[in-house]
Amino acid sequence: MSLSAALPSSVHAPLPVLGREVLVPLVTGGEVPYAALDYAASAPALQRVWDDVAAYAPYYGSVHRGAGHLSQLSTDLFEQSRATVAEFLGCRPGDQVVFTRSTTDSLNLLAAAVPAGTNVFVFETEHHASLLPWRNAEVTYLGAPRTPGEAVATLRRALAAGVADGPALVCVTGASNVTGEIWPVRELAAAAHAHGARIVLDAAQLAPHHPVDIADLDVDWVAFSGHKLYAPFGSGVLAGRADWLTEAEPYLAGGGASRRVARRTDGGVDVDWHTTVARHEAGSPNVIGAYAIASACRALTEAGFDRLVEREQALLARVRAGLAQVPEVKVLSLFGDDAPRVGVVSFVVEGWNSSNFAAALSAEYGIGVRDGLFCAHPLVRTLLGAGGGEPGECGAPEAAPGDPALNAIRVSFGVGTPDEHVERFVDAVRELVAEGAKWRYRTEGGRCVPERDRG
Repeated sequence: MSLSAALPSSVHAPLPVLGREVLVPLVTGGEVPYAALDYAASAPALQRVWDDVAAYAPYYGSVHRGAGHLSQLSTDLFEQSRATVAEFLGCRPGDQVVFTRSTTDSLNLLAAAVPAGTNVFVFETEHHASLLPWRNAEVTYLGAPRTPGEAVATLRRALAAGVADGPALVCVTGASNVTGEIWPVRELAAAAHAHGARIVLDAAQLAPHHPVDIADLDVDWVAFSGHKLYAPFGSGVLAGRADWLTEAEPYLAGGGASRRVARRTDGGVDVDWHTTVARHEAGSPNVIGAYAIASACRALTEAGFDRLVEREQALLARVRAGLAQVPEVKVLSLFGDDAPRVGVVSFVVEGWNSSNFAAALSAEYGIGVRDGLFCAHPLVRTLLGAGGGEPGECGAPEAAPGDPALNAIRVSFGVGTPDEHVERFVDAVRELVAEGAKWRYRTEGGRCVPERDRG
């Protein structure tokens, strides 16, 4: 009996996404439909989002600047998109929604806006977008907790010991981009506020898979990316409290951020900056990116997040059950098997170079996954028990059996993933481990690629 037949079927159909009918070549001959299982990096656009953007495109115009009809229409659309995102996130009265380029851009914006002398607390398990922006603050890096309770206790101790009279900020992920595990955001927010600190939620991996409500979670800010929320049009969001953003210097200086600019008699320039969201949206805004995010928010809400979560959890159960049947596979986890998680799973295969394994999944099975350290180097190396070395030639085993791996493989999925893609992935893992690759691979330009001929 095949593994797919032994596992329960999903309870709902996937949402339509672009690329679902794309065929890719196999090195062994023929073509197969591409199985996009790298949602944690960039999710495919929802068909609904693409259709909405295509319908608007002929009416595109300059936002906030022009008197013409298309400019006014685009301005209205841009501001309506802001309101849609605010509703999607459960923003409180007075919260601002600033459109950015990505989660990384959002957190760098906030990092530039924190008051002087701010103490920032961040777990070393964060994505680099959360780990690295705080160059102008006093940063306390917290170790990797092994349970949600330990995460809360670790933060409480650090805040009790490290918060002085000045402002403090906690930055934490909602769901790990490595393990998929959901962090105890509400409890961490309560701990932060109990010590007079604020908290920003990196929701890049949580928002596409699970409802995010600022008021319910009691976080001060939320950051996420359109390209992970099924709207890959170069836009992101920072939403939350207005005061630090209003008091900070504009993130970018330029048109749109300024209300009035005048020459002084000494030859200098006086600038009166906006106190609204425009303060941090200098330049011509990405109206298509903002509208795409709003379209995705509407699509996910109308589809029903409970239904989407239920289906994703069924796919996740298939993946985890399938990998558990392969003894050579080790799934990476901080919080253990029972922790709630989204559709992100990272693993290593004993005796295999992870880059080689991922390349074989692509070249021989038409399956797209991710290999590496996933822009979360400290976390992945902690989970692997590995040092700072670099992977070797992809065509050779990375390490002897029992030795630590140097990088990992990540499979991730979401609302557009068909059951067949998950079943193909599980079957391919089992076959590769049992029979080995059918082709030879080498490193070229830093990537593991198939040899030009079987050799």
